[in-house]
Amino acid sequence: MRESDSHAQEEAVEVVNRKGASPVLLLCEHASSNIPARYNGLGLREEDRLSHAAWDPGARAVALHISKALDAPLVASTVSRLVYDCNRPPEAASAMPEKSELVEVPGNKGLTEEQRQERTDTVYVPFCDAVSDAIKARKEAGQQTVLVTMHSFTPVYFGNQRAVEIGILHDDDSRLADAMLAEAPALPHRRVERNEPYGPADGVTHSLKIHGLAHGVANVMIEIRNDLVATPEQEEAMAEEMLTLLRPALAALAAEGGPDA
Repeated sequence: MRESDSHAQEEAVEVVNRKGASPVLLLCEHASSNIPARYNGLGLREEDRLSHAAWDPGARAVALHISKALDAPLVASTVSRLVYDCNRPPEAASAMPEKSELVEVPGNKGLTEEQRQERTDTVYVPFCDAVSDAIKARKEAGQQTVLVTMHSFTPVYFGNQRAVEIGILHDDDSRLADAMLAEAPALPHRRVERNEPYGPADGVTHSLKIHGLAHGVANVMIEIRNDLVATPEQEEAMAEEMLTLLRPALAALAAEGGPDA
């Protein structure tokens, strides 16, 4: 039985620690592999439904550790990015991809405008509204905001091995990325790179633009190679490594006049 629109919207987004005191507002657009029943599994094979094509393994777990460590709120999508990728605008083909890397998505082929609009209204809009509401509430409370969006990526893409382990991504505002990259020597065992394995030209900075740049707040996107967050122990350890970069970067940003400067 088809869920009502209101129920679908309630189920589309998770907000953790809504009133957290940290300047950091965490986002996780690809937190879940969940495909609501109304989409009939998108016709995916079971192994594809649970693969990195459907979500970012480890990203939500790392974000939750950081949320707890910093007392930071977290806004996370609870719907698979194959239903709707909340880091893409509605007009982008990749928002509801017919193919993701090598994974065919039968349930996304030949979508009508009405079907695309339904997904936009019940998955993307609730996520964006939750982020906007959080930023607005923080502004009204006199809290500064720094936007940090958490992702993970596959070690092998189209058959090519990726050497980068941690990507620090930015669009036009590189303040927070610059400050984090300046701390990279504190992780000598990690290969940390700017705008890798993706960058603005790949269309991956949508959230940074509409939730960060548009609100005038410093922002960064963190990409972690998912073989480094394959167990709960690795997830916790990687969160600590991210905090090693993030905490001094936040301090440096504050010393320069704050994240909204």
